[in-house]
Amino acid sequence: MISLSPPPLNVMLIESDPQFRQGFALCLEPHPDVQVVLQADSDRMALRLLQQWLNQHSVDATDPFSLDLIVLSLDLPPAESVAIALCRDLYRQYPTLPILTMSTEADPALLSAVFQSGAMGYCRKDTVTTDLVQIMRQVAAGYPFWVQGMESVSQALAVARPSPSPPVVSTSRPLAGVRHNLRQSGLAQIDAAIAQINAQLANPNLPLLDQLFLTGRRRELRASRWLVNRLLTTTQERSGLEPPPPLPSSPPPPPSPPPEPLILQPESTALRSIQASLFDTTIAKLHLGLRNLTNIPLEIDILREDRKQELLTLVLRKLEDVLAELRFSQVDVAQLADKRSLILQDLWQATTTEFFGRYYTLPLADSPTAQLQQTPIEMVDVLLQDAAIVQAEILSKIPMVTDFLAHLLFQVPLMVDEIAYAAGTVEAMTQMEALLQNLTIQVGNAVIQPLLNRFGNVVTVKQNFYDRRLLSTREIERFRNNLSWKYRVERYFQEPTAIFESRYNLFVLSELGIVKTSIYSPRSQELDTLSGLGLAVTLTLEARDAIAPRLRSAISFVGTGVVYVLTEVIGRGIGLIGRGIIKGVGNVVQDTKFSRNSQRWR
Repeated sequence: MISLSPPPLNVMLIESDPQFRQGFALCLEPHPDVQVVLQADSDRMALRLLQQWLNQHSVDATDPFSLDLIVLSLDLPPAESVAIALCRDLYRQYPTLPILTMSTEADPALLSAVFQSGAMGYCRKDTVTTDLVQIMRQVAAGYPFWVQGMESVSQALAVARPSPSPPVVSTSRPLAGVRHNLRQSGLAQIDAAIAQINAQLANPNLPLLDQLFLTGRRRELRASRWLVNRLLTTTQERSGLEPPPPLPSSPPPPPSPPPEPLILQPESTALRSIQASLFDTTIAKLHLGLRNLTNIPLEIDILREDRKQELLTLVLRKLEDVLAELRFSQVDVAQLADKRSLILQDLWQATTTEFFGRYYTLPLADSPTAQLQQTPIEMVDVLLQDAAIVQAEILSKIPMVTDFLAHLLFQVPLMVDEIAYAAGTVEAMTQMEALLQNLTIQVGNAVIQPLLNRFGNVVTVKQNFYDRRLLSTREIERFRNNLSWKYRVERYFQEPTAIFESRYNLFVLSELGIVKTSIYSPRSQELDTLSGLGLAVTLTLEARDAIAPRLRSAISFVGTGVVYVLTEVIGRGIGLIGRGIIKGVGNVVQDTKFSRNSQRWR
């Protein structure tokens, strides 16, 4: 097994207990890639040291002195409210710097307050060192880690992370209210621009010139953020006093319900937190846009944007239910491969049933066989009849489903480019995120495929689900023809090529929409089962790879010989002949002059 050394991780520790700070540093000595570069024992010292550090060092990820993570103890004296206020201030001033909180005892109300203050994770102080390092790396990479709560998709949708909002300004100072609103609006725009630049810088194939430009742009935005925050902060906000109620121009928000009790589950905490991180990231990207940026038509392209988001979110929620049922049923890791088809079919069936509604019926007038039917059609029952077609065309071709489930349920290391990565590592999380997004999109395609085949031109369906640009019969038929052509091209050309090149093509979510990517994975068994036109395609590729280098060498050799003949033989020959002609002409001229001079002297 090949192992790679993880990238260095620079950490700032905020803890009032000097013995814990010393013990924390000693525990990290076996991990030289993790360094505590800053230590603070109070909130004021933490803010001062952090500002000094960022003024002296670059914030780029390529800088070896960049700060990657803040570890904040919730046990700061005199009360826990100090740590919560500090967490809120850190998140306001440095929204791109992840914060991991720690405490001796896990109080549900405290964790809820910490989550709302902008922290990205929590763990107990008695966590094993190896697990602590893994948690730190996960949070530093941008994936949340919560020992308690926030572990389901429904909770993630219901409890979205609030943007940092400072106290509202007093009604007796209207100009302060204007300054407050301007500052909030400006900071929100700047933070959005910084987040967009960070997403672009995360692209490993970004050219160096673009990296330098985006890095400089991000530095300018951060300086602008500091300036806006400095100039438009009110006196009350600087002093930290609790202001009176909000301005009467905006109605007061309804009181937030008390946080639900969080249940501690120590056995599968790490795995469920990894699952929550993956689902949180995917849900956030679903709301950024789902426009198809590839040149490959997808079944879900027929849907309106809101329906598309609803469908893919529902797939995630049903997938979470399937994972919970697999944990409850105590399925063994060796059984996952045999149950793969059943798991995907159950996921597709549950999503189809809830998306369209179990008792959704089509009126008799809208039925494609209206004259043969005596009762309205139960749409879901008809759609589920295409289970075999959906399984063969879409579900069975979703890659690495067994590896995805084994990694998420049993912490089996994930193979990435022939390298095994443990659960929670950045490489494994990145690969799992791509697999989850591709699985979500493909199951969504599987839900819509029977709809297009059975009820593609039904008026009620078009009005309730379709994009307004695809409502005409001509556009729908053209869309279906494109899908049919896609299946043929994929079956006979693209899939054999991908098998021969040992890669999988995935559809993933980006900040702008759905894009296509590829991951490497050996596919020798699939290559042995190819036949017909697919086998012919792979043989053609193999022949091309075998012949092309030799053909290029032969052409290069012949070309070199032709160049040699033209330059050294023919060229020199022409040069000699031309030189002789010129010399002969010169001799004739000289003889003519000499004869004329001789006659003149006579």
